[in-house]
Amino acid sequence: MSEFTSTAHVALAGETPSGKAEVIRSAADVSQLVNNSTQARSNARIVIGIALGGVFLDAYDLGALAFGIKDVAREFNLTPAGTGMVASAITFGAIVGAAIGGYLTDKIGRYRVFMADMLFFVFAALACAFAPNEYVLAAARFVMGMGVGIDLPVAMAFLAEFSKLKGRGNKAASIAMWCPTWYAAISVSYLLVLLLYTVLPESHTDWLWRLILGFGAVPALVIIAIRSRYMSESPVWAANQGDLQGAAAILRQSYGINAHVAADAELTPVKPVRRASWRNYGALLQGIYLKRTVLSTIISTVSPFAYNAVAFGLPVIISSFLAQSMLTTILISLALNLLFAFTGGLLAVRLVPRFGAWKMTVLGYCFQLVALLGLALTGRPEDTQQAAFAIAMLALFLLGQGFGPGAHTMTYASLSYPTSLRGVGVGFNQTVVRASSTLSLFLFPVLAATLDTGVFWVIALAPVIGLAALLLWRWEPSGYDVDAEDFAR
Repeated sequence: MSEFTSTAHVALAGETPSGKAEVIRSAADVSQLVNNSTQARSNARIVIGIALGGVFLDAYDLGALAFGIKDVAREFNLTPAGTGMVASAITFGAIVGAAIGGYLTDKIGRYRVFMADMLFFVFAALACAFAPNEYVLAAARFVMGMGVGIDLPVAMAFLAEFSKLKGRGNKAASIAMWCPTWYAAISVSYLLVLLLYTVLPESHTDWLWRLILGFGAVPALVIIAIRSRYMSESPVWAANQGDLQGAAAILRQSYGINAHVAADAELTPVKPVRRASWRNYGALLQGIYLKRTVLSTIISTVSPFAYNAVAFGLPVIISSFLAQSMLTTILISLALNLLFAFTGGLLAVRLVPRFGAWKMTVLGYCFQLVALLGLALTGRPEDTQQAAFAIAMLALFLLGQGFGPGAHTMTYASLSYPTSLRGVGVGFNQTVVRASSTLSLFLFPVLAATLDTGVFWVIALAPVIGLAALLLWRWEPSGYDVDAEDFAR
């Protein structure tokens, strides 16, 4: 096997290999070098940053319609059911995309899938911006959702497979970075709304939602433009496919590790650790992976149900329940996301190497339960004091989401499975997440119209179920070398 036979993509820019020569004979050696290397890894950080750019797009596109949904309903004269159709179309697409994307991520590699799904974002964003009716808008949002669904499995694989195992900035912390990135994207959408709201003439405010949705094409084009220079295939995935030469080249370029394939390793054909197959979805429900899958599935079902109902409904809650103006609604929503959800996400990144994902998720659910019960008991605020209390409860919910289930549902989904199963593992998880999100996005307008603030009693069931699952299964993925399970079979 020579370096010229490698099919793994290696970035054009990268590190200069330094230190002693590291000899690799197997995929296990590559995994150990990624997990334990203390050498320069700036290009690996760039890869992580680009992967987080994909997460940014996911969040931006999912949340961009939150402020514009009322304008869409008014422009197209939508019924509540029609509004739910437009709002949930993106998550229906994400359900399909996650199942396909998980398989493709393991089958053809992280790099190829990541680059392909960026095209979904570009074309779908532009189609949304120029949609002539609700059906075209819903179809474009469905295609955009397919991009979102495909992107999450590959983004999580990059975050897990370009990070070390323990210490500050470990795999769990890198994956948790998806959470503040998500909230940063939501905040950017709020800032964009605020900017457009202040500069657009009152006669053209109906352009607002179109411009917000269309803007999603911009970061996707930036990522496409810089992909070849800085993005590499996952070295662990390449090694698992039997491509040790490709893995060594990526280690040299992305990590600055002076890695070379041992001469005697060339004498024996390297077999893939586990071949990608649709049957691997079944492996998630067998052996040691069954309990992990059940746990991650439960928390990934209830967490997005609660979060989407609150986050997507946040502008509605503030403007309708608290009777605020559009400008005040934007400012309060932006402040809550930046000060509490985003800050909570940063706390998750900082603290998970020390405390672990299990403890932080349990505490986050406790915060959410208190917040939702407070909102349910308060009902519709009747004075300034009650309004301030309701906003404080929203802030508490978002803080708990940020450092708890918001960050670590993906930790459980990504680090419960080794490299050979990570794509299908996250893909299956995201299919569940998107199904739950679709249900919450569709039901929230209907439940809010029927139950008013009583809807918070329903939402409060989510953290209760999540807490019960975590107390039943005390699985801690942070700091555990799950990739080693590929080599112990």
